[in-house]
Amino acid sequence: MLNKIYQALVRMLAGLGLLVVMVTFTPLVPWWAGRLAGSWENPKGDVLIVLGGSSSRDGIIGESSYLRAQYAVTAYRQDGFHTVVLTGAGRPIPVATSMRDFMACQGVPASAMLSETASTSTRENALNSRSLLANLPGRKVLLSSDYHMFRACRVFRKLGLAVTPRPVPDAVKRATQLRGRWPAFLDLLLETAKIGYYYARGWI
Repeated sequence: MLNKIYQALVRMLAGLGLLVVMVTFTPLVPWWAGRLAGSWENPKGDVLIVLGGSSSRDGIIGESSYLRAQYAVTAYRQDGFHTVVLTGAGRPIPVATSMRDFMACQGVPASAMLSETASTSTRENALNSRSLLANLPGRKVLLSSDYHMFRACRVFRKLGLAVTPRPVPDAVKRATQLRGRWPAFLDLLLETAKIGYYYARGWI
């Protein structure tokens, strides 16, 4: 009995060691993020849809939301978008509102931005944005983090919203530094579980 427990413990520690080596010292994380991101093109369009990410309890945007908002500012300045749709809930301040305020401080006109502040999931982002997007003609481009793009793009398309993906280098960028690889790996692991859940529900 003790021998079986010992063997199981050895196998578990060996597996853990292999995982540590793969995440820390191999290109697993950037490869995985790249697979979920898809094409790294920066498509132009008319309407830029920006999905909210993390936020803090005091209403300040989190790291993923900041990165998405910053890239959205660049896209608006350089690629001819006339409208930016921001979507995402949060308390006490919706993340879409915080991102809108940040982008306004970066020079994006308030008149060019629309906010949807009720969504608490990727599917709700798409569902609750449909009425806004229905009144906006032109090509629609979806902007989100690299690891989130696979699921997000398919959710929108499943609901009949034709979007072109524009991924933000989030996990890929964090993986360039040793201390960023494990947080990025955990985000990828969680996102992959969510993809499986969305497939099971028929949402993608």
